[in-house]
Amino acid sequence: MSIWLFLGIVLVIVLLSIKIVRPVEKGIIEVLGKYSKTGEAGLNIVIPIFFKIYRVNITEQRVDIEPQSIITRDKLNADVDAVVYYKVVEPKKAIYNVFDYVTAVPSLAKTTLRAVIGKMSLTEANENRDQINADVEKILDKQTDEWGISVIRVELQRIEPPNDVQAAMNKVVKAENEKIAAMDMATAVETQADGVRRAEIKKAEGRAMAIKLKAGAEAEAIKVVNEAANKYFVGNAQLLKRLETVADSLRNNTKVVVPANTDLVNVVGELAGGVLPLRRSAEEGE
Repeated sequence: MSIWLFLGIVLVIVLLSIKIVRPVEKGIIEVLGKYSKTGEAGLNIVIPIFFKIYRVNITEQRVDIEPQSIITRDKLNADVDAVVYYKVVEPKKAIYNVFDYVTAVPSLAKTTLRAVIGKMSLTEANENRDQINADVEKILDKQTDEWGISVIRVELQRIEPPNDVQAAMNKVVKAENEKIAAMDMATAVETQADGVRRAEIKKAEGRAMAIKLKAGAEAEAIKVVNEAANKYFVGNAQLLKRLETVADSLRNNTKVVVPANTDLVNVVGELAGGVLPLRRSAEEGE
């Protein structure tokens, strides 16, 4: 009976000594309170009473930084919260260099956020979220290096001012947008006015050119008339004047009654008052 009892005790001890470490973990094994080795994934023998094992998760972990009120450089309160992603890369350090790293990491992240954002104004903090993430990640990664922890990234979730400050900021943004819209409208009106002015200038230039061309044409006509008068009507100024009168009469749509059997040439001559009408002779009729 004592043998069976002994075998039973041995079996229980053996069963209790079998420890399974999962692939996502490392096992820190101590012998009589002293570090012995780091157990890898799989089967590990840990004799009860003399041996003890601490399992450490080595996968990437996410921890929420609880919301906190931070006073910015411009003396405004901002409600801030964030998320930190980290992983244990040296399980031995994570067990022996810090007491409960699971709570130490978010506490350190909370303090670091307060230090980084406290150096900025509220506007700067809202406009430089990526920079805040990078700065906090860099500081945390450096400070947790002794803990055997690597900080992978930090993400701010919100930076919100008090309601009264938010309302004032909204008014400022609205006023700025209205100012930009007014400036755009003024620019459009100025552009339109400039276009109208240029169009009027072009019209005036066109009218001036037309008047110039007309004056040139009239001057050329007078020149031609003078040259013709000097060439063909020397000493016959009266006859030239009568011809000009006839030309003006015909140009002004003056009605002339032409008797039957009268040549148009004779009519023009009679109008001129100085040219004898040509009569059709009997010989010409024959």
